Amino acid sequence: MKHALILAGGEGSRFRNDGVPTPKATVEINGRPQLLRLLDRLVGLGAETVTCMIRSGIELPPINVRHARPLELAFHRCNTPSPVHTLAAGLRVVPPGPVLCLMVDTVMPALDWEKVYSGTAARLAAGATAVLAVTPYVDDERALYVEAAGERIIGLPDAPVDPVLVTGGVYGLSPAARELGLSAPERGIDRMRTYLRLLLTVGRVEMVEVPRIVDLDRAQDLDSARSLLAREGPALPTFSS
Repeated sequence: MKHALILAGGEGSRFRNDGVPTPKATVEINGRPQLLRLLDRLVGLGAETVTCMIRSGIELPPINVRHARPLELAFHRCNTPSPVHTLAAGLRVVPPGPVLCLMVDTVMPALDWEKVYSGTAARLAAGATAVLAVTPYVDDERALYVEAAGERIIGLPDAPVDPVLVTGGVYGLSPAARELGLSAPERGIDRMRTYLRLLLTVGRVEMVEVPRIVDLDRAQDLDSARSLLAREGPALPTFSS
C-alpha cells in the first residue's frame, strides 16, 4: 500500500479541557512528538506518499527527512468542522489508489503497526471495500463497538457485543471507499462512525485485530501510551525536528 493519510484537523478540545495545552500532533510520548512517530512508522512500513491534514494554528517544528528512499511528504492546513470533512479534504489531495488513513491520536507498538499495515494491504488487495483496525482494549466512553463474523465486520453498534471489540482509528480505504468519503460531507455526514456504518451498506468491511490501541483524548491517555511504548526501546528516527 503506497499511500497514507494522517488526520490532525481537530481542535483537541477534550485534551485541552483536561489540562494538556499541547496539540495531539506535537505532544511528546517518551521524548518523541506524536506526528513524527507516525511519520517514522509509516515510512518504515513502506508508504511512498504521506499526506498530513493539520489544523491551522498548530505550530509544527521544521521536519527533516533522513531516508534514502524517495518519499512524497505533503502538509495541508485545514479548518474543517468535523473529522469527516477533514477526511474528504485529505482524500482530494492523496494520489489515486488504496490509502491507509489514521487519526493523529492513534498509538500502537511497532509490531502491531506492521500487522495492521500488512493485513490491511492484503485484505484490500483481495477485494475488501475497507479494513478497520480493532482492539479488545476499551478505554473510551464514546467507543465504537464492532460486531464481526470471522474477519468481516457486520455491525458497528454504540453498545458492546460479545466478543468485545472497538475500532482503533486506523482505516484502510479502497478507491470505492474513498469515493464515498469524498461525498460524505455532501450527504450531511460529519461523524466518522456514520461514514464507517455507511461503508457496511455498500461493500465488504473487514478487520485486523491487535491487542491494544491507545487513543490520545485525555491526560491519562498519555501515561497509557508511554507505558505501552516503553517496551519498544529506542529506534533510529527517520524524521527529526
